[in-house]
Amino acid sequence: MANSEEANEMATARTELAEDRTVQATERTYAGWLRTAFAAIGIGLAFRAVFGDFEPPWLARAIATLFVLLGAAVAIMAERRACRSLDRLSTHNVAAPRLPNLRWMSWSVVGGSLLLIAGFWFLNDGGFSDG
Repeated sequence: MANSEEANEMATARTELAEDRTVQATERTYAGWLRTAFAAIGIGLAFRAVFGDFEPPWLARAIATLFVLLGAAVAIMAERRACRSLDRLSTHNVAAPRLPNLRWMSWSVVGGSLLLIAGFWFLNDGGFSDG
């Protein structure tokens, strides 16, 4: 009987440690997706900076906007997936990330992306103009 209880306790400890590792893996995965979002936004910004003199003039802005929107979508998708995973898990020996912080970070990326897109389309050399 004692052997069975000891085995049960060891199995429970292993399960708790596995759940903690899964929480940490979810956090690292979220960070990886946010890096991907920033990379897409950076590609859009670089495209606009390097190819700003395209003909027709709206083409570089449109392509840059596409990449920035892709980055914003990746940030939201990462937040949704991480929060869904973390809602199902409990931590035992590690501190879980707070879900409002993940949401705040992702929505900040979206807000910055929208401001950047507005800058692409409405600002030129610090003023409003068509070119």
